[in-house]
Amino acid sequence: MTLGCKVNQYESEVMAELLDQAGYSKAESYGESDINIVNSCTVTATGDAKNRKLIRRIRRENPDSIIILCGCMPQAFADDISVFEGCDIVMGNTARRDIIPLIDDYLMKRQQIIRIGEHQKNEPFEPMQIAAFNERTRACIKIEDGCNRFCTYCIIPYARGRVRSKPLDEIRHEAETLAENGFKEIVLVGINLSAYGQEWELNVYDAVRVVCQTDGIERVRLGSIEPERMTGDILSALAKEEKFCPHFHLSLQAGCDATLKRMHRHYDTAEYARIVADIRRLFDNPSITTDVMVGFVGESEEDFNTSVSFTDAIGFAKTHVFPYSRRKGTAADKMDGHIDEHVKHERANIMIAHTLEQQRRFMQSQIGLTEPVLFETCSKDGMMEGYTKNYTKVRVKDYRILSGEIYDIKLTEAYDDYCIGVLV
Repeated sequence: MTLGCKVNQYESEVMAELLDQAGYSKAESYGESDINIVNSCTVTATGDAKNRKLIRRIRRENPDSIIILCGCMPQAFADDISVFEGCDIVMGNTARRDIIPLIDDYLMKRQQIIRIGEHQKNEPFEPMQIAAFNERTRACIKIEDGCNRFCTYCIIPYARGRVRSKPLDEIRHEAETLAENGFKEIVLVGINLSAYGQEWELNVYDAVRVVCQTDGIERVRLGSIEPERMTGDILSALAKEEKFCPHFHLSLQAGCDATLKRMHRHYDTAEYARIVADIRRLFDNPSITTDVMVGFVGESEEDFNTSVSFTDAIGFAKTHVFPYSRRKGTAADKMDGHIDEHVKHERANIMIAHTLEQQRRFMQSQIGLTEPVLFETCSKDGMMEGYTKNYTKVRVKDYRILSGEIYDIKLTEAYDDYCIGVLV
């Protein structure tokens, strides 16, 4: 059971393949399994609560099962024994490949095992490859781990360590394996994806280029990316790759320079706007999506209104809006000026209303375009669903369309979060 980001989903797939190779088979539900693995997320306090709630539910409904807790929560809070309550095996982010011997050890001794190693300076990228993914047409490849930025609200550098990158040869081999197994689209993911390759004087384009060169892969896209290092030269290089998908989930966090400074973000709104302008100049029909936090420590009403105005000016295709969540162990936790929860949620509602209007305008702008769509699933009402290169969801009623295939679709109607189209 995976909570959190695409990186966690990838790492769950790695562990699943290791278990499969060792002779384990996947259970249909946690209620009937012998072993339950919870791959945790600790980005927010709410995430921690979800981890604990899930563990308690598993223990209550399947008391004899072995519960394994892994991922970011135990790594970030290795000294907090309450994190391990109800768990038989606890693994941090440095022990994933030891999952089989740890299970074997527990089965012999029936004593709680805690394996949480500290992240080390200059530690190498953990060797990991997958041959499949839980989605049928699109697979993720983790190419980067860790973060050096230490934003004041963020616990992730403590959970993930410093930036380290997967060698290009390993990326190429993994992409070739996934292509051989029928995947047509690859999403490159990481904790701080734009920092890829900085230890070797490489950048994220180098990884994209390697995957684009893979026979059988028809699309390559980036996961969530930070504004750092997204220079005009890198964007120009990406724009020349025909297989590259022009969807940029470019993290904003706040549209106010004073708030960005308190967050210890490494850009200002002018730089962010420049990157967006470059994207729209260089790519045909790109989409730009983002994350926006409201109610950060010290955010005044004026700061908040400035942030709203900036998102309106950018005009995002989609925005994930969330109130600031206080995290023990971060610099922001000790800062003065925490905002009342009621005010945070009021601001979130206002920001959501603005960003939904931006989203509606973007969806309307897609009407009349003809776009290649990679179809994935058939919905309950018989509509085939897939995504354009800029990650607009498209639904089509046509029996000739097959999952896993790419078709040119004319977009004829727009709704809040998808378009209706017809086969050209």
